[in-house]
Amino acid sequence: MHKTRTISDVMTRGVRTLGPDDSVILAAQAMDELNVGVLPICDGEELVGLVTDRDIVLRGVARNRASTTTRLRDIMSREVLWCYEDEPVDDVLDDMVQRQIRRLPVMDRARHLIGVVSLGDIAAKTQHAGMSDALGEISLPAAPARATSNNILSMASGGVKEHRHEDVPGSLSVDKWASEADADADIKPGRS
Repeated sequence: MHKTRTISDVMTRGVRTLGPDDSVILAAQAMDELNVGVLPICDGEELVGLVTDRDIVLRGVARNRASTTTRLRDIMSREVLWCYEDEPVDDVLDDMVQRQIRRLPVMDRARHLIGVVSLGDIAAKTQHAGMSDALGEISLPAAPARATSNNILSMASGGVKEHRHEDVPGSLSVDKWASEADADADIKPGRS
């Protein structure tokens, strides 16, 4: 009988964190330097949020809020899913698939942040039979939050302009498209 692998066997330790009062620009620079797409946001020892490259683009750049004065607290995801280091990989992977999450902060039983686990970590460090299915399910696009040829958004000097065919029922308005895009964030709220 083989030992069940736990998250501590596959996770990435020594994760860099930022504070809620750090700037969006600092987060983007850290992501570039570390070649990562997510950074935990901690207030002292407490995990208070996550910021992803997607958060920076959708909640920062797209809303003209990407500057040295914009704080991470203004764009970060606040209600963060996480897992414990001693949970079985299979259980965490199932949860990630169900919630369509690619990365999770990892906590010890005292609820201190000790790392992050990603689908890439699980794929690289295990021979998990369901990895390709998990990646496929998580990568399915959210519908209908994507612009189509019937509803094309373009940037102009006055901001986002909408070009749509009035004779196409169900085409999205700019406001509806933006709110659905926000709902399609990489890290979804909740957790045990």
